[in-house]
Amino acid sequence: MLLKGGLLDTLLLLRALGSLIALLLLGVLLLVVLALTLLLLSVLLLVALALTLLLSLLLLLRGLLLLLRVLLLLRGLLLLLRVLLLLRGLLLLLRVLLLLLRVLLLLLRVLLLRGLF
Repeated sequence: MLLKGGLLDTLLLLRALGSLIALLLLGVLLLVVLALTLLLLSVLLLVALALTLLLSLLLLLRGLLLLLRVLLLLRGLLLLLRVLLLLRGLLLLLRVLLLLLRVLLLLLRVLLLRGLF
């Protein structure tokens, strides 16, 4: 076709081919831009996911520390309760000793009244 036609036909053919090649190159460029945009969005999504995971881990660690503080507080309260129960037991022991002392005093009075002592 290039050999049979004139110079104008050849120029028109090259112009048509050039327009087609230009459209193809524009399509490839748009595909590359789209692929790069999607890649950038996926990287941003991964960064957001990693930051969310890090924040979740920090919140979990903070919750565990709070739980540890509560457990230590409960341990202190249990120790205080043990001390109070020990003091209550000592108080009951003192009451029993006081009752025994009263019984001994009553026996001594009885013995004194009877003149046996």
